[in-house]
This record gives sequence, structure tokens and C-alpha cells, in this order.
Amino acid sequence: MSVEELSKQRVIYGIEDKPPMGEAILLGVQHYLTMFGATFIIPVLTASAVGFDGVDTARLISLMFFVSGITTILQTTWGNKLPIVQGGTFSFLPPMFVITGAVLARPDATSDLAMQELTGAIIAASFFEIVIGFSGLIGEMRRILGPITIAPTIAMIGLALYNTGFSWLMEDWRVGMVTLIAMIVYSQFLRSKNRAFLLFPVLLAILTGYAFAWIITLAGVVSQGDAGYVSTQVLENSPWIAVPKPFMWGMPKFTLSFILGMVAGYVASMIESVGDYMAAARMSGAPIPSKSRISRGIGMEGVGCLIAGIFGTGNGTTSYSENIGAIGLTKVGSRYVIQMAAIVMLLLGIFGKFGGFFGGMPNPVVGAMYCALFGMIAAVGISNLQFVDLNSSRNLFIVGFAFFMGLSVPYWANTVTIAEGLPLWQETLEDIVLTIAKTGMAVAAICAGVLDNTVPGTKEERGLLAWEDVASDT
Repeated sequence: MSVEELSKQRVIYGIEDKPPMGEAILLGVQHYLTMFGATFIIPVLTASAVGFDGVDTARLISLMFFVSGITTILQTTWGNKLPIVQGGTFSFLPPMFVITGAVLARPDATSDLAMQELTGAIIAASFFEIVIGFSGLIGEMRRILGPITIAPTIAMIGLALYNTGFSWLMEDWRVGMVTLIAMIVYSQFLRSKNRAFLLFPVLLAILTGYAFAWIITLAGVVSQGDAGYVSTQVLENSPWIAVPKPFMWGMPKFTLSFILGMVAGYVASMIESVGDYMAAARMSGAPIPSKSRISRGIGMEGVGCLIAGIFGTGNGTTSYSENIGAIGLTKVGSRYVIQMAAIVMLLLGIFGKFGGFFGGMPNPVVGAMYCALFGMIAAVGISNLQFVDLNSSRNLFIVGFAFFMGLSVPYWANTVTIAEGLPLWQETLEDIVLTIAKTGMAVAAICAGVLDNTVPGTKEERGLLAWEDVASDT
């Protein structure tokens, strides 16, 4: 078949098709590269939050890719069986920052202790997703959580770091601005010029900023201790082979308030994943996923989050929409190819020098990524409002109220301390309320969800009919 004839096909390889081994490996590597930027930035953000040094940051990066490989194989083999890559989720970052911030404020705080509390919250809350998925309750949740609830919830993920991004960038404005400008140019101005800029703008921008930092380090413009200085110690101290082990940071600790705060991240992740399943099925030429297939997928994502917690990634696992876009571009919807990508992730997760290379990344590069990526996440959340009637005063009030409270309540909650000498039950209750109040995503979800389901409004006005049409079309 000619290239022209192939280009006219809806898909070249369907879900159950197996391309030749060499071709499958190359296509798998491409999927790995597509998800690389989003996946590796999550452990970098987590490591920064808990105060890890470069060596531990490198270990966390390797852990994330190793677990992503495991969960992708589980999902494509026994879960929804769709060609979807599994990886870390930005939905877990807001509660992660709240948990680590609370732990590190203690007198006996250490980075390992912060990871133990974070790990415990992820493991315990994973059973919420497992139950919601395998029981089939995810369908009921979709009827309750419409676009008016989802829009501010997702947007608050992006706004969680508004007070950190630019300040980190300005620790060395030269490195930070080079990275940020590269990100803008690659993703917005050059995306139509070359496919590499369309698929890998984050990775290329990071490499550009990293390379610039290397240049000014070698030229002696910055010295050791400066924010823009690149040290080779992390790479040198990282082992060639490092097989991940469970509970690398110590045994998990379970605090009820942290667990409940983490549930908000799971809810946002689940709703997003259902949309990804629909899109992946359409892109790969498969039938619309059945309720049982969606339920299996969500349940398996819960299992993946449990595994991520056991290995101590500091994050969970979710479906990656970036790779669904790659299916549309390549017209290759084979889950066999995705399994090849999973094997690549597993191997790189064991290769210690891989994490070591990125573990020494300067803060200004990370800060630039904050500015670009989290702004985009906020905009994606807001885009869900396209389905609702924005001329409705009901909708405008609910959305505006949820946004304002999602920003204002955490600002207040961070100034509150729990009084000493309270009864245990009261101290625990106040701790739970404060943890949730400090998580803007949870506050926005509660405000929007309660009002959208209680204030009178038609399905059309609320955007539920338009959302159902999109789901049925995909």
C-alpha cells in the first residue's frame, strides 16, 4: 500500500494489530518521547517541594518512569485495554504542596518524613479510586460533576503555584528567561514549522535552558552556589543501574486530614481520564468504550496509584492526553505499541544515570516551566465553560464564587494554627478542615459542585447536554 493510501486510512494499525517488532519499538519510543516532558517535570516539582537534593531528585525521576511503565502495561493488558500511556498527574500537585508544606513546618521535619506522609495519603486514597472504578460508581459521578464543577477544579490546579513560578525563575533571570522564551517560541511560533516543536516543546525548552545554564557555568559567569550553576556531582553520584525498591523513603504514615485532601486530586484525575478514554477510542478507530470498560480503566488507575504509592513516587498515575494526540498524528492505535513504550520507560527507570542527568536541573528552569505549564492547565480548565450558558447569571455566580473561594480560603487557612491542648477529636477535625481549606482545588470543587447541583437550572443551561453530545460523538 502506498504512503498516499495509508494517509487516507483512519488508522494504519488498530488496537489489536501488531506492527513488525522494529517498527513497534520505534513507534513506542516516539510515544515515550511525547509523554517525557510532562512526566519528568512532576517528580522535579515534588522533589523541590520536599527539599530533596540532586541525588534524591534523580532517584525520584527514575521511580516515576519505572512505575509509569508498570501501570501502562497493567492498563493496556487488563484495564481498559486502550492505547493509553499512564503517567504522573498534575491533579495531585495541589494536595501534595499542602501536605508537604504542613509536614515541613513541624520542628522534627525532614524530607523523608514529608515523603512518608505523602506516600500514606496516596496509598490510602487510592482505594477510593479503586472502589469507584471497579464498582461502576464512576458513571454516577459523571452525572453529578458537570463542566461548571470541573472548570474551576482543573483551573485551580494551574493556579496552585502562582506565587512560586516567577520567583523561582528570577533566582537567575538569564537562565529562567531563556527557558521561558524558548517555551513560548517553540510551542506557539514554531509548532507549525516542524513536527518536533509540535510534539516536544516542553522537552526542547528544558534542554535549551539547561544547555544555556551549562554554557554560563563553563564560562565562569556563575559560580557554585548560584541558582544558575550546573553541577555534575548529581550525574557522577548516580549509579548506572538502580532497581527501584518499595518504600524507599521509609514506611508510609497515614494522617486522616492528608488522606481526605488527596481525594480531591483523585476526583479531578478520574473525570479527566474518562474523557481521555473516549478520545483514545475515537482516535484508534475503536467503538465507544462501554461502562464496564471505563470502570475497569478507572479501577486499574487506582491500582496504579497504589503501586505508585508503594514505590514512593510522591504522585499517582493517570491517562496521558498527549499520547492520544500522537495516535491522531501517526494513525497508529495499537496497544502493542504502547506496551513497547512501557518497556522503554521500565528500562530507563532502572538506568540511574538517566535520572541523574535531569536531577541537577537549576531552579530557574523549573520556575520557567511553572509559568508556562501551569498557566496552560488553568486555561484548559476554563475551556470546559464552552459547554455552559455563559449568559446565565446562575452559572456566572457559581463559577465566579468557586474561583474566588478557591483562592481566598487557602490564603486564610494558611494563616490559621490549631490551638494546643484541644481534645483529640476536635484537634483531628480541625486538622481535616484546615487541610481541605488549604487545597484550592478542593475548595473550588466543593463550592461549585454543591451549588451546581442545588441551585435550580436546566441541563442545557448547565452544559450537561452539550457534554453528553461530545461524549457520544467520541
